[in-house]
Amino acid sequence: MDLKEYADQEMMCLSLADRLASELRRALSRRERALFVVPGGTTPGPVFDILSDIDLDWASIDVLPSDERWVPEDDPRSNAGLLRRRLLQGRAAAARLIPLWLPDRTPEEALETLSETVGALLPIDVALLGMGADLHTASLFPGAEGLDAALASDAPPLMPIRAAAAPEPRMTLTLPVLKEAFAIHIVITGAEKRAALERAEDLDPAEAPVAALLGEAQIHWAE
Repeated sequence: MDLKEYADQEMMCLSLADRLASELRRALSRRERALFVVPGGTTPGPVFDILSDIDLDWASIDVLPSDERWVPEDDPRSNAGLLRRRLLQGRAAAARLIPLWLPDRTPEEALETLSETVGALLPIDVALLGMGADLHTASLFPGAEGLDAALASDAPPLMPIRAAAAPEPRMTLTLPVLKEAFAIHIVITGAEKRAALERAEDLDPAEAPVAALLGEAQIHWAE
């Protein structure tokens, strides 16, 4: 496991934002547009605040949530709403956000349309992911309905997920498409998640979905 420890969260956020910006610049040297996958949740917020003010060709960057709660963008739980408030600000306001939610449809009804949109943008250039204390990443929850299919090597890029730990249905990127990203980072904070991460190393992905990415990702941790 490639684990990078920081003296404090501020140092972690500054260093990680600089690393992500460098990788996005490298991606834009390879192709005309870069695909940047990012999580919801509170932990990456300060990283987004820093990153949004970095001088990048944001107009050539597509920002895609790693997963989405099946709620409208103006709902406080929407990842797309969070990204508009925290990342697509300042210089980064020029980036294009790719939502993983459509109105007036169930996740299953919206899957084909959303899959076509996402499929046209792949592969992922830079993926920043989070991790829950229950060892989920994106919306790949232990015990979720549809988890086995989303972890399978032949999984499509996008799948609906329903889990007891999630109060609403989710749409999530699947394991194969995440693993194919050119660069993968997982950001966590606190002793509880550090202990959970160490536990995940000895568990099967069905029990700890994040374990399937530990060989490819760089983990960023601060107390």
